[in-house]
Amino acid sequence: MTNRYIDAAERYARDVLSAAVPACKWTRLAVERQQADLLRECGPDWPYVFDHERAARPCEFLELLPHIKGKWAREGRLIELEDWQCWIVTTVFGWVHAETRLRRFREGYVEVPRKNAKSTLSSGLALYMLSADGEHGAEVYSAATTRDQARIVFDDSKAMALRLPGLRDHLGVAVMQHSITVAHTASSYRPLAAEGSTLDGLNVHFAVIDELHAHKTRAVYDVIDTARGAREQALLWNITTAGTDISGICYERRTHVTKVLQGVVLDPATFGVVYTIDSGDDPQDPTCWAKANPNYGKSVLEDDMIAAARKAATMPSALNNFLTKRLNVWVNGESAWLDMRSWDGVAQPGLTTDQIPAGTPVWMGLDLAQKKDFAALAIVWQRAGMWHVCIRLYLNEFAVKESPNAYLSGWAREGHVTVTDGNVTDFDVIAADMRTLCRQHDVQEIAYDPALSAYFAGKLVEEGLPLVEIQQRAMFFTQPVLQVENLVLEKKLRHDANPAMAWMVSNTVVKVSKFNELRHPTKEREENKIDGVLAMFMALGRALSPQAKTESVYETRGMRFL
Repeated sequence: MTNRYIDAAERYARDVLSAAVPACKWTRLAVERQQADLLRECGPDWPYVFDHERAARPCEFLELLPHIKGKWAREGRLIELEDWQCWIVTTVFGWVHAETRLRRFREGYVEVPRKNAKSTLSSGLALYMLSADGEHGAEVYSAATTRDQARIVFDDSKAMALRLPGLRDHLGVAVMQHSITVAHTASSYRPLAAEGSTLDGLNVHFAVIDELHAHKTRAVYDVIDTARGAREQALLWNITTAGTDISGICYERRTHVTKVLQGVVLDPATFGVVYTIDSGDDPQDPTCWAKANPNYGKSVLEDDMIAAARKAATMPSALNNFLTKRLNVWVNGESAWLDMRSWDGVAQPGLTTDQIPAGTPVWMGLDLAQKKDFAALAIVWQRAGMWHVCIRLYLNEFAVKESPNAYLSGWAREGHVTVTDGNVTDFDVIAADMRTLCRQHDVQEIAYDPALSAYFAGKLVEEGLPLVEIQQRAMFFTQPVLQVENLVLEKKLRHDANPAMAWMVSNTVVKVSKFNELRHPTKEREENKIDGVLAMFMALGRALSPQAKTESVYETRGMRFL
């Protein structure tokens, strides 16, 4: 059985997937995720069901609330949810555990430009979670770094409650200056700011963190996040526009959400959607604006967007504001190097070095680290016009235990990462693998960075292994970055589908010099490892260079392994 809110959500999903509604890559992926989940059968691996009644209930509540700002407030109109809002709310609230009936989603992340009714939606949801979610002793917060910011959503909720007598008469909602309460359930709703407030002792049922991008530290997020542990179905609601601080908590959560949407990270408890323009879109092109602004033509007015775009085009100082606030583009964030769907599209599970034909030239790239980073060995070869890549990753057991990546121990058990004893990665294990590969195959070169491995490499050179020094600088990386990207997009590369390597690919961003267009792969955070990608670039960089040898270096040196 459906109702108009479910119908609206389904209509929005169809329109996005058919391109009837303009949508960026991240919005499409979010819709595709929901559609795929709806097709899954409930079972041990998927214990969730979609409850239409639970999905529609908060929508019904929201449409009882009045507008409190602007023209619609003057006209005394109630909130009318757009299709995209129905899709978000029904998705977040509709999924429940089949047995416990508790909500699936514990965290939501909605990134959307200003004037798309962010605060209105969040204020209404806060009132719903306070008074109509069935939670006794509910603690609801509008959280921010400053008191003024924390009161934005709270004051909107307060104004809604004051204009709707039914909340007081039927649900027992009492509105005070600094709190909203429901006495018969001992529930309360307050603004919460880091400045001058104790953030200890919270027992959060629902918290709105508005404009998460403005948080210069992660303190508020972390306190709210950890204060949900005692609640069975607490919900942390992050809603924000894009910003400029790629080292902050907002960009961290955004990155996590995009990896969930791409299938790189499995996190069924997190909902996320990002409304922005696509890479390559012209910010001055009006046909792109609706991608970033789902309320385009409603609360986001065309004339206002045109005026803002003109200002951005004529005043460089206004450009970043237009990009972040109107189009939801992170202006200081580097672009992800590769679309993960493209990387997944050239996977060849089961590919191993045992499949290298006898006499085929092979190149290797070596990126070494002893403590917290991975050591990585990339093995590449060409066959029938197709480049093949196998990755071997090494990490010590202490680093595996301390890693914030919850998947790492599983990757180790499955053999995707070789774990060495102790708190320092054992280079002897790597050296043994390299010797074996050189005995078995026609290895042309082993590219390595001498910065961390001069002594190690020197010993192997003395044994006759064909190591070649590569400085990990933009001058070397520019061509491999472009070449590997083209190989992937043209489907002329196959890799062994190592999930740890896929994670590293998703972590890789490429900085482009403004002066000479040189490219350098990097990571945005220390925990975002990219060692396997660097090893691949070194191996393929040498293999694809004009000086790449086609005959065995052992033949030219008169060497052979016993």
